[in-house]
Amino acid sequence: MSTTDEGVRESKRSGPYVAAVRWMENLSDTQFAYLLLTPVLLLLGLIAFWPLLSTFRMSLYADNLVGSAALGEFVGLENYVALLTGERDALLVRPFFDPATPFRSALTVTLIFTVTSVFFETVVGFGQALVLDQDFRGRRWIRVAIIIPWAVPIVIQGMIFFLLFQPNIGFLVDPLQQLGIFTATPLSNPVDSLIILVVADVWKTSAFMALIILAGLQSVDRSLYDVGRVAGASKYQQFRMITLPLVLPSVLVAMLFRTIGAMRVYGLIETVVGCNTVPSLSCLVVTTFRGSRMYGTSAAIAFITAGLIGIVVSVYIVKYADTETGG
Repeated sequence: MSTTDEGVRESKRSGPYVAAVRWMENLSDTQFAYLLLTPVLLLLGLIAFWPLLSTFRMSLYADNLVGSAALGEFVGLENYVALLTGERDALLVRPFFDPATPFRSALTVTLIFTVTSVFFETVVGFGQALVLDQDFRGRRWIRVAIIIPWAVPIVIQGMIFFLLFQPNIGFLVDPLQQLGIFTATPLSNPVDSLIILVVADVWKTSAFMALIILAGLQSVDRSLYDVGRVAGASKYQQFRMITLPLVLPSVLVAMLFRTIGAMRVYGLIETVVGCNTVPSLSCLVVTTFRGSRMYGTSAAIAFITAGLIGIVVSVYIVKYADTETGG
């Protein structure tokens, strides 16, 4: 073999392709997994952040438009200041934030709905998961029955609860009015309507919580309960020392998804009571954009909503990391 042929083969062995392959072979399993996920993460990042950046750009301009798509005068953070200080409330269908009328302002309504609904969904879903984790006859059919509300479309769900609490039609209006829980027209009362929306949301999405928590329960090593019984631990002690710590990561994941969904609720409100009665942040974005044509203000509300969701997601991620590391 000539010296020239050996040189060509050596150059092929040390070419960029071979060097890349050797570099990938030296990666750990975690690093190689991240490498494979990089194109997908870049694509998702582009899809997620481009509309967000476009919304932020629109929020920096005034509401008045020169044409059908032209932006108004550049005003910087003026729209945000006007929203947070209440200067823009008179022009909105409902105020962005007004401590004097918490059930009429979009921010407080969204926070109240989110905290209340996610709390009860977690409690109900956890209870359902504990029941479904037991071995009993007909467990498969009970699981199917629990999933049914989750499979109901939002429009149909909204019409169900609209008819249930519609005066002269719904059979729940008169009994609840006699008990002093609701007024004669609950769908036009902000407080009553918010309660109805929380009940409707819990009815539908507690099954989602139950499924995720059930997956966490079934991953718990059953031998731990045998050790607990031998040590004399009661059922409550087994739940507190074994079940709850081990299933907490699954609970946090379920709560994260439901918190995000609750903070951007729109369809349920619009189909049951209407955004005029119970204004959420998403409702305020839609009504400000479509009804008032205040594009800059609408974009500012949308970006504030995204920022709040980002803060909540960060808190959940930090808490989840603490549970995974035993912190």
